[in-house]
This record gives sequence, structure tokens and C-alpha cells, in this order.
Amino acid sequence: MIFKLTEEQEAVKRMVKSFAEKELAPYVDEWEEKEIFPREAFKKIAELGLFGMTCPEEYGGTNMGFLTSAIIYEELGKTYRAMSYVSINNLVCFLIYKNGNEEQRKRWVMPLAKGDLFGGFALTEPNAGSDAAAIQTSAEKRGDDYVLNGSKIFISAGGEADVYTVVAKTDKEKGASGASIFVVEKGTPGFSFGKIEKKMGMCSYPTRELIFDDCIVSKEHLLGDEGKGFKMIMEALDGGRINIGAISVGLAQAALDKALSYSKERVQFGKAISEFQGIQFMLADMATEIEAARLLVYKAAYMKDQGLKVTKEAAMAKRFATDVAMKVTTDAVQILGGYGYMKDYTVERYMREAKVGQIVEGTNQIQRVVIARELLK
Repeated sequence: MIFKLTEEQEAVKRMVKSFAEKELAPYVDEWEEKEIFPREAFKKIAELGLFGMTCPEEYGGTNMGFLTSAIIYEELGKTYRAMSYVSINNLVCFLIYKNGNEEQRKRWVMPLAKGDLFGGFALTEPNAGSDAAAIQTSAEKRGDDYVLNGSKIFISAGGEADVYTVVAKTDKEKGASGASIFVVEKGTPGFSFGKIEKKMGMCSYPTRELIFDDCIVSKEHLLGDEGKGFKMIMEALDGGRINIGAISVGLAQAALDKALSYSKERVQFGKAISEFQGIQFMLADMATEIEAARLLVYKAAYMKDQGLKVTKEAAMAKRFATDVAMKVTTDAVQILGGYGYMKDYTVERYMREAKVGQIVEGTNQIQRVVIARELLK
């Protein structure tokens, strides 16, 4: 096995690192404090070719593959976890490319990949979170149209995104087999937005309710066949979970870097705290767990690039990496002590941002269910 990145991957990593330091890092605190959605920053990210990383060039993508994408997400995660919106847009882009027809690809994939449109992913409902098959949003066929009724909650970039992939039941009697996916554009009559949620972290982009009240879309907005939506979503989520894992690795690495630097500078009892074995053991465990998480993420991404099934590996990578990020950021706050609890030192933000990783793209309890199910097949 070869663990060394290719020259191209190293170059991409350096490019994203430089971009994040110049175009993102100086503004993160303002975006977070004032709850500003950094649309222009995301447009610049799109100009770098990072909004359609797993789609072919003919549809505006860069076809970098999942491993190179994971390296990019890791770099973005070091700066600001809210950059995970890049993953959401890529997921929507890939979902439409993989399951859409030629007309749908040209209509939505290319603008999404180029940043002319922003994408949103709408699955979760008030009574359907971990139990995704329990969604109640309906899509009733009427002639050549579908009428959507229901609501979605906790939708990232709700109101800011222009195009949403919405999971709805075309047959409520069939459970998961009755779910279909529709592309719904912002401004469609009957489609509106509810309140913006107040969150623990990642406040720069809205998490919002989507409301469908006799929202009419044509049959051209149905992705693939009726009843195939759940299978499409599960495949897309494999990639999304790898991305979340990569972002969490970057976040954890940033926290370790801060803790390491601080431990060399902070003097107590006449010497730097990095010289105390208790601190050294914490740093050693943090570094080891981050490296293990990184390897799990990279392996899952590599396998997906090879066209292999990665349901188990993606769940393992997401579960482990996000748990590691939570532990490492908590330990970073501890190492910085009182300063760690203050907003001036950023590790408190890392800690708040880490928590959401254990929840989104399927809670870590659900990841364990997925892993066990795959093991017992």
C-alpha cells in the first residue's frame, strides 16, 4: 500500500491551504458572530473547481474523485467547519449527476458545479431524523405534475440555496420503497421557508425549515424512477459521510496544533507545560487518534474511487473521525485551561463545531447500526 500523496494531490492541498489562510481565516470570526452567509467566499471556492469535485468536466465539474476531495475537506475543516457547506453542494451535484437524465444534468449540475446555483439537501423532518424511512412529506401525482405537501427541518443553507433535492413519498404504503427525489427550485409557488434556527455553532449559514404547501413541480423534476429515492440517498450519503469525516479530521488537527503551540509557550512551576508528562500523554493520544481517523477516511475515499461498496467503511470513518474531533477539541480546551474557554483562543469554537459532526449525516449511534448490519450480512 502507498500512503504518499501524489504530486497533484500535494499541489491541490497547498492551493486550498493558501486560499483558506488568505480568503477565509481573516473573516471567520465576523461571519460567525454576525451570522453572515459568506456567499462570495463560496463563489470563490466554486471558481477553484471545488463545487463539483466528483462530477465530470463536461458538466462543469473537476472529477477529482473522493480521495482528493477528502484532502480538500480536511484543509477547509482546519479553518472553519461551516465550510462543510461545500460538501452539501457537492452531494447535491453528484446526486443529480448520478441519477438524473441528460436534460436534468445540463439544467442543474453545471450551474451547481460552477457556483451559479447553490444546492440544498432536504431529508430530515420533525418525526423522521435517524428513521429516514419515516418521512411524511408527500408527492401526489396529478397528470404530468407532482404536488408536494409537508415540511423539512434542520436544512443547511435553507433559504440561501437555490436548488433543493427533496425526498418525498410517492407511495406512503411502501415505506422506504415509496420514497422518491424531486429537484425543487427556490421561488416555486407553494415552497417557502420557516424560521432560522439558533445553533451552538456554525452560525454563518442558516439552518432552516422548508415548507411545501401544494407545491407543484413537473415530472421533469423527478430524479430517476418513483420509489428509488431511498437507494439513491443511501449511496449519496456514503460519500457525504466520508466528507464529514475528512472535515472532522481537519478540525481536530487545527485544535491539536493550537494546543501544541500553547503548551510550549505556557509556563507554570518554572517550565513550559509541554514538559509535564500529563500534558505530553494528552498530546500523544490526540495525535494518534487523529492519524487513525485520517487513515480510515482516506481508505473509505480510496475505495469509493475504485467503485467498491463503502457503506461500512464510510460509516466507520464518519463515526470514528467525528468522535475523535469531539474528544480532541475538548482536550484542547482543557490544555488551554481558562484561556481555552475564552473566544479569543478559537478552541472553544472548535469544540462547539465538533459536536455537530456526531449528529449530521446520520448520528453516530446510527453509524454503529449500519456497521453492525454490514458485519452481520
